[in-house]
Amino acid sequence: MVIQRVEYLNKLISFKDKQLIKIVTGIRRCGKSTLLELYRNWLKEQGVAKEQIIAINFEDLDYAELTDYKKLYGYLKERLVKDEMTYIFLDEIHHVTDFPKVVDSLYIKKNVDIYITGSNAYMLSGEIATLISGRYVQIEMLPFSFKEYMESTGSMNDRGVKYTEYLQSSSFPYTLQLKGQPDEIRDYLEGIYNTVVVKDIVDRKKITDTMMLKSILRFVFDNIGSLLSSKKIADTMTSSGRKIDVKTVEKYLEALSESYVIYQAKRYNIKGKQYLKTLEKYYVVDIGMRFMLIGSRQADAGHILENVVYLELLRRGYDVYVGKIGEFEVDFVAQNSRGTVYFQVALTVRDEKTLKRELRPLQSIRDHYPKVILTLDEDPEAQYDGIRRINARDWLLGLTD
Repeated sequence: MVIQRVEYLNKLISFKDKQLIKIVTGIRRCGKSTLLELYRNWLKEQGVAKEQIIAINFEDLDYAELTDYKKLYGYLKERLVKDEMTYIFLDEIHHVTDFPKVVDSLYIKKNVDIYITGSNAYMLSGEIATLISGRYVQIEMLPFSFKEYMESTGSMNDRGVKYTEYLQSSSFPYTLQLKGQPDEIRDYLEGIYNTVVVKDIVDRKKITDTMMLKSILRFVFDNIGSLLSSKKIADTMTSSGRKIDVKTVEKYLEALSESYVIYQAKRYNIKGKQYLKTLEKYYVVDIGMRFMLIGSRQADAGHILENVVYLELLRRGYDVYVGKIGEFEVDFVAQNSRGTVYFQVALTVRDEKTLKRELRPLQSIRDHYPKVILTLDEDPEAQYDGIRRINARDWLLGLTD
């Protein structure tokens, strides 16, 4: 069953024929190539002739010769359709040396619509950022949402069971074909993990201490949803007999973020309306990969839910921060062009003390933006002085705002 990835597909459709380079980024195997294939099929349904579509995946050895930018440019140039729009798809383009020169040269031609993908944010830094600044739109892709996972099962029933499956089996699309085969899923996730760490980080960043990089990644995976600093990580590693300085930790964290295996949520002072430079939280791209790396612990369930909510907010187009209001912390301050929404995330608030603890930070905020508590309690929605308590699975499925 092919999941249509509707939100991402609609974004591509909305930018069709616009004079912008469309750049789809995201961790390896999150579905970027499939998305472009779905979009090409849509183009054909709209009457675009196959001669107008050029698609190259640079992880396919058939195109190894075209990783030379001059040969690639020559190949594409001679295939442009005269007086018609030509749609060019360049998958995993970072394998091409000096690829920004190709993209920039194509961009300035008439009737060329360009779509490229890459598995790390590093490709958008340096030369390409300078060459195509203001000329591109970036679509950041994630593995399956809980809603997409539910759709893949063919039924929207048994949400509780399927939520557990979703966490344990992974959100990477291909794992659907390995359903019920935990050992095979583990091997598959381990393959992605090793490729990201070795190919995307160690080789590109010329890191010599691979074991230290993996130790830091495990530490971050083990501390999702906790306030961290580079100094705290460096001190923890050093105290366990692995000496490392703060700058090296920062370098490793940046590399892990650029490869989309972890995401950093900075802190935001709600009252002062300013971003804070110290302490941040980290979340992982896939809980199944986290289970593969460090195992599962029942005590982590709250932070895991927090991780799932964080990624969903990114999917919905929010910039997401950790809120600080006086002595209290708000799990998420989600901002977009329409305004701000505040979120608290908790496994359960059926205990009166827990409910009061979760309400207190939201009650401290004096503006009139929406405030929400998300929990796994299977209770009807409730309100407390305008603060909504919603079932998290309903929210993830889009059954409630």
